[in-house]
Amino acid sequence: MKDKKRISIKKILLIILCVVIVFFVAGLWYLSVAIYDENFNQRFTSDESLMFNISDFDGLQRTQYKFASNKGQMLTGYMYSFGSGQRGIVVLAHGFGGGGHNSYMDCANYFARHGYYAFAYDATGNDESEGEGVGGLPQGVVDLDYTISFIEGNKDFGNLPIVLFGHSWGGYSVSSVLTYHPEVKAVIECSGFNKSSDMFESEGKNQAGDFIYVMLPFVKLHEFIKYGKYATNTAMDGFAASNVPVMIVHSEDDTIVPIEYGYNIYYDKYKDDSRFTFVHLETNGHNHVFASKAYDDYITELNANCKEWFESRDYDYNASENRDRYLADRASYIKENLDRSIWCNALDMEMFNRFVRFYDNALTR
Repeated sequence: MKDKKRISIKKILLIILCVVIVFFVAGLWYLSVAIYDENFNQRFTSDESLMFNISDFDGLQRTQYKFASNKGQMLTGYMYSFGSGQRGIVVLAHGFGGGGHNSYMDCANYFARHGYYAFAYDATGNDESEGEGVGGLPQGVVDLDYTISFIEGNKDFGNLPIVLFGHSWGGYSVSSVLTYHPEVKAVIECSGFNKSSDMFESEGKNQAGDFIYVMLPFVKLHEFIKYGKYATNTAMDGFAASNVPVMIVHSEDDTIVPIEYGYNIYYDKYKDDSRFTFVHLETNGHNHVFASKAYDDYITELNANCKEWFESRDYDYNASENRDRYLADRASYIKENLDRSIWCNALDMEMFNRFVRFYDNALTR
């Protein structure tokens, strides 16, 4: 009888332990997904005070297009052009968190003035495109997949060859999407990462330390349930699935997407492969990776002056209860002080000239 009681107690303890483990795992899963969604499943809009206008670029033309992505949500894109005789179409995939393609209009302008159409679009949950939120990082690859298919199926664009240009999130997207569109002719990837979970890991380590590695399996499972093949497909998978020329651009001091999450992985594998071109920078950071030194110096000065002005104000601009006032004052300061002639001419011309030559060479292979 005592033995039976011992067995019953053991069973009860085992059941309790299993229940505790299940609740613990479920709690971790819930926490991981909640943190992921808080950071990546949000809606993003461009800062109006810093937005480009088509009138900022003399002679630049654009035509709006709307097309559906994976769940029927309508994306908004623009075909930018200048003059005639275009050799191909550069599809631009924007970065994460700052709204849609508007902050890359200067890039579109450069490509348009140098013999290409430039098609730039807002990903799901950004600016003019539909979606309550982005959904997750693989959505960037999904939207780019649908964008390329839309361009290829639209008679307005003829049969011009397509090349890709992406920065940060867009860099990951233009690389990974090669699995589904190996027919594109070239890729330039700036400051991108290899796996969709890399951005969560990189940002998370700064806030949660090594605990981020406890959450990562749940994040990866969450992405797989939501996106299937798109979630597991990496930039390296895209490179392996195609034979197109690829240029990788990254700066050593990038703290948003550290270089070991992208460039270093690709370099280790492809440094001796002639179809890969690696551009290793030292002090260009992340957001200004292809900006000129003069522009960087100007922005540094502008930010310092703006901070000094706010510190002279009669309120704590860092306090959450003053956020609306801060944003209004900041927008007013930028409107009065931003030199748009510098703002609209931020690009490193030598670097972009190299980009165009890279595309030109790819089209004549």
